[in-house]
Amino acid sequence: MTSLLCITMISLTLAGSAYSMPSSPSPPTDKAFAKLGGNVTLPCRLLSKDPMALGAIGFRVQWTKVADNEALNEDVLLSMGFHQKTYGSFEGRVFLQEHDSEDASLIITDVSMDDKGRYRCEIINGVEDSVQEITLEVQGGLIDGVVFPYSPPVGRYNLNFPKAVQACQGQDASVATFDQLFEAWKGGLDWCNAGWLNDGTVQYPITKPRQNCGGTKHGPGVRSYGRPDKQISRFDVFCFASELNGHFYWLVQPDRLTFDEAVQACIDDGAEIAKVGHMYSAWKLEGYDRCDAGWLADGSVRYPIARPRKNCSPTEAAVRFVGFPDKMQKSYGVYCYKAEQ
Repeated sequence: MTSLLCITMISLTLAGSAYSMPSSPSPPTDKAFAKLGGNVTLPCRLLSKDPMALGAIGFRVQWTKVADNEALNEDVLLSMGFHQKTYGSFEGRVFLQEHDSEDASLIITDVSMDDKGRYRCEIINGVEDSVQEITLEVQGGLIDGVVFPYSPPVGRYNLNFPKAVQACQGQDASVATFDQLFEAWKGGLDWCNAGWLNDGTVQYPITKPRQNCGGTKHGPGVRSYGRPDKQISRFDVFCFASELNGHFYWLVQPDRLTFDEAVQACIDDGAEIAKVGHMYSAWKLEGYDRCDAGWLADGSVRYPIARPRKNCSPTEAAVRFVGFPDKMQKSYGVYCYKAEQ
């Protein structure tokens, strides 16, 4: 009889047919950690007590990314003997480690924030079917922070280089380096407006080439406007915010607030009104998710969505930008930030 070091026993779906594991107490799901843009191995191993039976029958391995709603599960990889197939966004990025005949560990390359979540490894060896689960946490990555595009209330393409530096500093961030922008592009950042980098160049990241963003003749990449005059030329800026050294949160209030009321409400709560850099860090590095538009310190209104869904951000995880509304408008709540003492 073959056995598996079982992490979590669950119900599963295989090739359109349902198979339910016997109910039994489930130990906690293990975790794996990866850096954005790096590689990670999710362990899964068949511990065979009868190698002769295993060798005669062989086994099938199926990896699945598990959603809260089982109907939304994503196929990752299916392996049967010498044949392996990968699926969707995992195609070409995942493969089995196969250090030996009982190793079904999954290697994921070029990890993105979309890869985080719970994974299920199922091994079918002809004698018994076993599963184990592991949760993948994706951390700030090779850049240990988050890159975000920024333009001021007066509109796009209004910052010379000195103003760009001030703009990022005002959002508790710094002007991004090319390496930071490049890592963000590898992680899926696609932005059609050119922005300053800290070396004085102006560039922009494109993952989905299109006609109105530099054309379709060139493939995905970080595209450059070169090194324009720092005083005269006007662009947006790419800022870089590090991991938070404090607590970012939505302040529960009975009524909607003007901008001045929002600032005061955070002060009354022993905090400050959050900056754009705080929201991006909380969203990207901590998975902060809230479908409520709220004031930020620069007078903008935004909200962070880590789990795309209808009426919030249906197609992608993103910080949604509402705009720079009239500060006397009582239509929004507020996000606050409380620095660690």
